[in-house]
Amino acid sequence: MNNFKKDFTLVCKSKIAYLDNGATTQKPKIVMQKLNEFYAKYNANTHSGVYKLSEDATKEYQDARNKVATFIGAKTSKEIVFTKNATEAINLVANSYGLTNLKKGDKIVLSIAEHHSNLVPWQIVAQKTGAELEYMYIDKSTYEIPNQQLCKIDEHTKIVAITLVSNVLGVHNNILEIIKKAHKVGAVVVVDAAQAVCHTPVDVQKLDADFLVFSGHKMYAPLGIGVLYGKQKLLEQMPPFLAGGNMIEYVTEQTTTFAQVPTKFEAGTQNIEGAIGLGYAIDYINSIGYNQIQKQEHALLDYALAKLQNLPYVTLYLPKDTSKCTSIISFNISGLHSHDVASILNSYNVCVRSGNHCAQPLLAYLGINSAVRASFALYNTKNDVDKLVYAIEKTYQKFKKYIGEQR
Repeated sequence: MNNFKKDFTLVCKSKIAYLDNGATTQKPKIVMQKLNEFYAKYNANTHSGVYKLSEDATKEYQDARNKVATFIGAKTSKEIVFTKNATEAINLVANSYGLTNLKKGDKIVLSIAEHHSNLVPWQIVAQKTGAELEYMYIDKSTYEIPNQQLCKIDEHTKIVAITLVSNVLGVHNNILEIIKKAHKVGAVVVVDAAQAVCHTPVDVQKLDADFLVFSGHKMYAPLGIGVLYGKQKLLEQMPPFLAGGNMIEYVTEQTTTFAQVPTKFEAGTQNIEGAIGLGYAIDYINSIGYNQIQKQEHALLDYALAKLQNLPYVTLYLPKDTSKCTSIISFNISGLHSHDVASILNSYNVCVRSGNHCAQPLLAYLGINSAVRASFALYNTKNDVDKLVYAIEKTYQKFKKYIGEQR
């Protein structure tokens, strides 16, 4: 395995095993360098200025949009809207497209494995419009959506909101079949790719996705920058989500006309440096290539599973076939709450996530109160896994007496 830790300041010489990449990734030196460069050399607001600093900032901002468009295979950069994260991007679609196009009797179909960000906005839309929510349930052994569940996408369905990769289970959905089925009945599809873009190539043309969202901070970019991809014809039909400066064409005392897409969805001063950082994070991913990234992460996943499956007191929430999984492992230690486990692992310098992972309906469906989640990235190593396993073993040994007494 290659060691990419050298590219990441926070973890390169640290004793910490950072295994919470599903929540946010560390940032490579090149991204941090470019952020500093922005503030040191061309810090100015975009678009409105006719002086060189503003023109330079505008060019870098637009270059970042072009990089994103190429990165996910969009037809044009006009289909790329910058948001602050995937959550805001989904809310934009829900409020602008959903509230405009749905009515009583229409259906919104989700999977039970959705992150709250791709669930709660649709609950609100359903309550406001009278539309109904319906869920496709996963198979409890494979964690995939069975084909028979696709029949819930019928002629009443107007929107299908689906995650590409579960943030709890790490399993890829059969997204091509779902989109094909949705389009057959005239529904549009909103794809949550937040847990996918760091690990696997995403091509919106091949998917034929109508909308697709992701967050920069989960793919080595700064916090506070996200992306909404939308087919241009759909974006052009949608009203603005936020109103203010920059997104207008002309304003009178009583009326306003709006700018063309994507500008009409980017009200106010944007996270310019975040967008620029996202562009350079994309450059970093491209410099390594997804083949190398997947090879690295799958080797790490296999190594971790081989270790963890030998611990009888650890329950893993993974399908038997892990070939469709990204580098997420959710688990529990028998008799211990996930928060307690995560807190103790922290004392061994192992950083993991615990709780319901913003997926309460999924955990309720699986009969799990909460879980520990270890999630890997490019810079993680087998040594990080060894630290995780050692910390789990020490945690269980420390509490097994009390666990036995509880039984």
